[in-house]
Amino acid sequence: MRIHFTGVDLGRVRLDAEPDLLWETLLAAHMVQTGQGPLIFDGWRQLVRGRITDPMRRVLALAPPRGYSPDFLTPPEATDGLATGLDAMLSLPRATLRRDLELLAPDRRDLHFVRHLAEGRTEAVKALGEGLTAFHDTAVRPYLAKVREHIAADRATRSQALLRSGVEQLLSSIHPQVRWSPPVLEVLVAGTGEDVFLEGRGLRLVPSFFCWRAPTVLRDPELPPVLVYPIVHDPAWLGELRGGRREGAEPPLAALLGHTRAEVLEATARGCTTSELARRVGIAMATASHHATVLRESGLITTHRTGGRAYHTLSVLGRDLLNGNRLVSLSPGPGR
Repeated sequence: MRIHFTGVDLGRVRLDAEPDLLWETLLAAHMVQTGQGPLIFDGWRQLVRGRITDPMRRVLALAPPRGYSPDFLTPPEATDGLATGLDAMLSLPRATLRRDLELLAPDRRDLHFVRHLAEGRTEAVKALGEGLTAFHDTAVRPYLAKVREHIAADRATRSQALLRSGVEQLLSSIHPQVRWSPPVLEVLVAGTGEDVFLEGRGLRLVPSFFCWRAPTVLRDPELPPVLVYPIVHDPAWLGELRGGRREGAEPPLAALLGHTRAEVLEATARGCTTSELARRVGIAMATASHHATVLRESGLITTHRTGGRAYHTLSVLGRDLLNGNRLVSLSPGPGR
């Protein structure tokens, strides 16, 4: 997808500060049906899969792990909260629901519930709202504290890029599969190839906890433009939520990097200064600085200086190592 900017559009790039709960719910529905990101999501998947109910399966029917999911599941009104987003979605014209559902794969489109939804049956629309609410309450809401923490860390990293070099640097640093070639933003997403002209509408950037490996976009270019992109994850996030890693347990990368350096790399996932890094890991400033230097020289983190302070963030290589990915190449990944 090629997103064409005007000068006005560059001034109307917006970066979400809070998770979009309907996007997170949809992407969590994708993730729970896959085995992707085992280091990050396997524990979460085990918890969620054991709690799936029939109303939640209605959501899974509309959210295949690969391929298209209906655009109407993520209305822009969800920026004002889950209830507002659901109200907007459930109030859409039935023609809009039917048009989006026709783009589903045949095996999904022919499901009993989906056919009723496409027909605009009131009970089916109501059931979809109930299913989305139930799935959100099971798969997303219990983990929102960590979701918000990760998104805040990503926003801090993006803000540093914006402050250092402006909007163009922000656009250039979103993700390896997003390339800024002025005045066009190229988004390498499978199943898309069209040109989108913003024409003064600007672009909304949505960092997402449950987005994985590749960014995603809406299929309909006439909808308010949005780019949802994956953030860096702390592999210990679920353990921290449960009460932290057990005493004496090794970080996942300890055998490769050594215990302390692995902890330093994990702590950098959320972005931090050297003093914050030392505090998070419980080491001296000089030790934190030394480990940061080694990781930086190995290409696993990047360091920028602002106002006399060093600010550390993961590099692409560091993110992939921490997330357990193979190296990400600039090739199309899964999309909507």
